[in-house]
Amino acid sequence: MQITPERQQLIGVKFGIVEMRPLEKVIRTVGRVDYDERKVVTISTKIGGWIEDLYVDFTGRFVKKGEPLLTIYSPELVSTQEEYLIALRARKDLIKSPFPEIAASGNALAESAKRRLKLWDISDEQIKALEESGEAKKTLTLYSPFSGFVLEKMAYKGMNVMPGMTLFRIADLSVVWLYADIYEYELPFIRLGQQASIQLSYLPQESFTGKVIYIYPSLNPETRTAKVRFEFPNPQGKLKPEMYANVEIKVHLGRKPLVPDGAIIDTGLRQIAIVDKGDGYFEPREVKVGAKVNDYYEVIRGLKIGERVVTSANFLIDSESKFKEAIGALGHAH
Repeated sequence: MQITPERQQLIGVKFGIVEMRPLEKVIRTVGRVDYDERKVVTISTKIGGWIEDLYVDFTGRFVKKGEPLLTIYSPELVSTQEEYLIALRARKDLIKSPFPEIAASGNALAESAKRRLKLWDISDEQIKALEESGEAKKTLTLYSPFSGFVLEKMAYKGMNVMPGMTLFRIADLSVVWLYADIYEYELPFIRLGQQASIQLSYLPQESFTGKVIYIYPSLNPETRTAKVRFEFPNPQGKLKPEMYANVEIKVHLGRKPLVPDGAIIDTGLRQIAIVDKGDGYFEPREVKVGAKVNDYYEVIRGLKIGERVVTSANFLIDSESKFKEAIGALGHAH
């Protein structure tokens, strides 16, 4: 079909070029901040007794790695230490025996008492201090295994504690997890290690960068989404569990031949572009396009790099009769 340059100018024909461009897809969703499960610890005791000193006395307090949490007075601990000291003294005497069996029995008694202490999480340093001092300690001190915040505190001064009783739950928030739901059709674009950024409603000017660490293996049958877990560094503690965040994942698909989305006419049976052949001549051409990203379609076939295509809908309206004729001819050609 042909339209004169004057007519083109009058109806305001607009053109676009088929060109190689970097193809980038942006996936947006909402996520929820949570604790890193690997960095949440339960503090309990393996011995019974009474809490004599409580150093961490409120929920939410920050504790440093190695900081004392509480001390427990335990008669059982005292008696086992005394047994160990007695066994050490006996070993010194029995090792001089000319009978190997007697010498070995003294060593076995000492090792048995030492194993009991280690089963109660008495450290090698504490056992060495016991050996050097020769005096049993009346209390056992529990220390924080890492720096973090006290999530739960079930311990009170003077309280009777039993083996296995939970006394504290502590979480390290220097790294947090974030859970987000990704639609089924977007899952092929998500991969492990992929970078993601989030923004919080109360800090709109600030962005946080993390990565995908796990893609759940099943879909929610109602929402047709899969849960994805992200990991975010949180050195300043601005990301707090149960916060909601806007998540953005940029997917770089490489350089692809792209055509402006306004150039593609979808008739329901096929996709057509109007190619400018020059000198006022236009060719309707059947094409195949892929995913739409932003304002562009990826060209699969039918268009060449550098070809000029019509992108203005008013051109099609003005040339409706000619356009229908050309489309009809295109259909008969098949």
